[in-house]
Amino acid sequence: MKSLAAGLVALLIWTAGLLAFADRIARTTPAGTPDPADGIVALTGGSDLRLRAATDLLEAGKGRRLLVSGVNRGVTRAQMWGVTRAAKPLFDCCVDLDFTARDTIGNARETAVWVRARGYRSLILVTADYHMPRAALELRARLPGVAIATYPLVTTDLDAEHWQDTTPGARRMMWEYTKYLVALGREFIIAVDDKTTPAQAAGTGTF
Repeated sequence: MKSLAAGLVALLIWTAGLLAFADRIARTTPAGTPDPADGIVALTGGSDLRLRAATDLLEAGKGRRLLVSGVNRGVTRAQMWGVTRAAKPLFDCCVDLDFTARDTIGNARETAVWVRARGYRSLILVTADYHMPRAALELRARLPGVAIATYPLVTTDLDAEHWQDTTPGARRMMWEYTKYLVALGREFIIAVDDKTTPAQAAGTGTF
């Protein structure tokens, strides 16, 4: 009985967290116009909406350069230009493509490399609304001290306000929330390890 009660409590906590997570997403979209930043990064996946929205920000002068992270290795630069619909001179001068990242962790890692190489101190992150909490968490963990503004985009295949009304919507929201919890737990463990390791090292001196 105790294990059943504990399981029910855990389920209730998980469900409450899921509802709060979904409400957070619904309240952050549509995104307002962000302030200018040093750079812009768009994470690929889903529709081409992310790429076009990021390009619009670049054309509006919201950033000096745009990084498109997670581009399929079979896609050429010319094909990507066609997808973004950017002005050719702007695309040629100011759009960088990352073909290395294969997941959100890879997106964050490659974006951090790009940001540090250019000495940027502020960034606009563009991705889908349901993906934004985890993407922002991963990126901020790798770029402490860099101001990251989020630009979440409403997605047609997942209505954040009515996600529970369809099986695909409910499945995607629950899966994304679970992955967010995993990422959150991992970063918490890393933070704890970073705090305890120096203290342990301080107590291992030779007398």
